[in-house]
Parts: sequence; C-alpha cells; structure tokens
Amino acid sequence: MGPPGVGKGTQAKILVEKLGIPQLSTGDILRGAIAQKTAMGLAAKEIMDRGDLVSDDIVVGIVSERLDAPDCKPGFILDGFPRTVPQADALGKMLEQKGLRLDAVVAITAEEGTLVARVAKRANETGGARADDNAEVARKRLEVYRELTEPLIAYYKGKGLLKTVDGMAPVDDVTAAILHALGA
Repeated sequence: MGPPGVGKGTQAKILVEKLGIPQLSTGDILRGAIAQKTAMGLAAKEIMDRGDLVSDDIVVGIVSERLDAPDCKPGFILDGFPRTVPQADALGKMLEQKGLRLDAVVAITAEEGTLVARVAKRANETGGARADDNAEVARKRLEVYRELTEPLIAYYKGKGLLKTVDGMAPVDDVTAAILHALGA
C-alpha cells in the first residue's frame, strides 16, 4: 500500500516475477469476474450499470472467489485492496474463514511533493496516456488516500503486520527492501 505515484504497481510486477505469485488487482479481478459471468461478477455488473459503486461485500466476494484459484495457493499480492478500514476488517474475516492470513502489509512511503512530480513526469513521458496523470488529479488522489486509506497504516501496525519501505530509493533498492521486509 502507499499513496498514488509511489510505485506500488511497479513493485507488484517485479514481485510477481521474483516470487512467482499472482498480483491480485481488484480492478482486474472485477473485470474478470464480470467477463466470466461469476455470481459476484454479475452482481457487480448490475450495480455498475446503474452507475453506482460496487459495495465492499461484493468486492470482498470477488477477491474471495479469486483466492480460490490454484495459482493463489502459494501466495498472492493484493493490489488496490483493501482501501479502507471496513474493507480491511472484511478481508481479515474472509481470510480467516479460508484458513489464510496476511504475512505482511508493506507500506511504501514518499514525500508528497516528489509524488506529484513523479506523476507529472510520467504524464510527460507517456504523452498523458493515463487520464489521472496530472498534478491537479494527483493532489486530489493524495487527499482521498490520506482520508480513506492512510488509516490502514495504524490499523495494520496495531495488528503487527505493517512493514514500511522508503519509496524514495531507486527501484531496485525498494524491491530489495520489500523482499527483506517479507523475509523472502
């Protein structure tokens, strides 16, 4: 976990290769469940077709379905979930029912000014390929992160699961720090 632009996606892709476990992006899982017409996918599609946000229960249900896949048996990396304390509570209960647990929650940190600059640089390098790659949107996403997601840091710290890594370091150093934090 970490604020927008900190390098979560970059690190997740590297960890998938190094650890041989899947990255579970809730957005990708949701789209896959809809395409496969699973029960949870159909429920999510109906909600999305109305223009409403998918509830935590459905997101947790879709993650639960995905965790039952054979490629998740050796482990998995959650990406984009949980985003709120209620989602974290629901995730914990769901994992407990499956006899699973989180090994660690890695928080990648960086200075806000650097994050906004990174997003602006990414926009310049990609020609604005991502709609959310501009300074104004980056600042808004940081506000949402601080309000909704940052409380997860204290939540997981209280559970003894939080590992903090400096996202200001070079990519390879961040990867090494994450692997060290995971004991991998």
